[in-house]
Amino acid sequence: MNLEGGRRQMSRQLGLPWESRGEAPGVPRSDEPPMAEHGTKRPGADGLMEAALARRNMQAALRRVTKNRGSPGVDGMTVDELLLHLREHWAGIKSSLLDGSYLPSLVKRQEIPKSGGGTRELGIPTVLDRLIQQALLQVLQPLFEPTFSEHSYGFRPGRSAHGALRAAQQYVQEGRRIVVDVDLEKFFDRVNHDVLMGKLARSIADKRVLGLIRRYLQSGVMVNGVRMERWEGTPQGGPLSPLLANVLLDEVDKELEKRGHAFVRYADDGRVFVRSRRAGERVLDHLRKLYGKLHLRINEAKSAVAPVWDREFLGYSMWVAPGKVVRLRVAKKALDKMKSRVRQITGRQGGRSMIAVVGELRSYLTGWRNYFGLADTPNIFTTLDRWIRRRLRALLLKQWKRGRTVFRELRARGASVRVAAEVAAQVRRWWWNACHRVHLILRNSHFEALGLPRLAR
Repeated sequence: MNLEGGRRQMSRQLGLPWESRGEAPGVPRSDEPPMAEHGTKRPGADGLMEAALARRNMQAALRRVTKNRGSPGVDGMTVDELLLHLREHWAGIKSSLLDGSYLPSLVKRQEIPKSGGGTRELGIPTVLDRLIQQALLQVLQPLFEPTFSEHSYGFRPGRSAHGALRAAQQYVQEGRRIVVDVDLEKFFDRVNHDVLMGKLARSIADKRVLGLIRRYLQSGVMVNGVRMERWEGTPQGGPLSPLLANVLLDEVDKELEKRGHAFVRYADDGRVFVRSRRAGERVLDHLRKLYGKLHLRINEAKSAVAPVWDREFLGYSMWVAPGKVVRLRVAKKALDKMKSRVRQITGRQGGRSMIAVVGELRSYLTGWRNYFGLADTPNIFTTLDRWIRRRLRALLLKQWKRGRTVFRELRARGASVRVAAEVAAQVRRWWWNACHRVHLILRNSHFEALGLPRLAR
């Protein structure tokens, strides 16, 4: 039996038909969860779990989890092993979900470094729990989406960080040059379960779904082989987490709307734009009270009322171009992070081929340029292009190592005897040679032929 036939047979047994056509029509990007097609009505007490476990919804959830890949959870099961596990156990799993007895597995804690120092804790559910959460997300999103504020942009269908940035840019262009920058202290670790569940219960009638979400919130965390109980917070890493954050913070959005404020929010990262520092201080004081009602705390050290030019938002900062036009640019911290990553990829100690290095650069730079495509600073991108190519030339010289090899390789690429000999004589001056002589031989077209993208357009 071939692979595709095996998938179809598994899928028939699971009630999860596997199709080879790729993403279902209308399935958005990874930060925009697909929406089930049962409409936006509040379901009856016994209907939402069945909608989540319906064949078509589970099929879409399985495709999404498979596409997103991700690390194994505490049980070590990979995405590739999920289908076999479902083939053997899906009937029992589905039954326990329908009767409300399903117990989620522990969440594996993983720390990742933050660009500003310190670490951020991620909670990695098992791949099975990611599948179930994704299925729930696809039926819950249509219930809450129509109720969310138009100023909320994070993890919502048809919305993105670029939309939040454009809205912020427009507010500043209109004259709101002071920003209230609020940083919530360990937001995902401080979510109050009772407050969140109370908000969910206003829209969800199915008590099995409410019970399952609470069990996900309270599922323990595995840290270095030790189980730790959790009484607050939502694991930052599961498919449901962004939606739960939007549900909780929507109350603050609605209060700001009621007062007529100009603001944007992307997940837990929000900005309010005002015309004076005094107005900003009043807004910040009001936000302290609003977040306090949700049992959340503002990080006073990182929050501020300041000119917009002094604060970053979603990796961007703002500047004023000629004609008093407000423009976006890559923020310094994001630029430094990008350079650090490029240095890591093009490090001269890796021992990798130039094709492999350029391949990794292509993957990283393409995504980076797409995200920072709103930046209106072409000279910055041109300078980065030159710097990246210089690093590649230096890397190539380092790989050739010996003067004799450098001479031979440069001559093979069209260098004169004099130039090849001069570079070979100073073979260890990789960085200097990469700029002063070798760039005339290893031209831009050489790296473009290898697949290196240009940042400047």
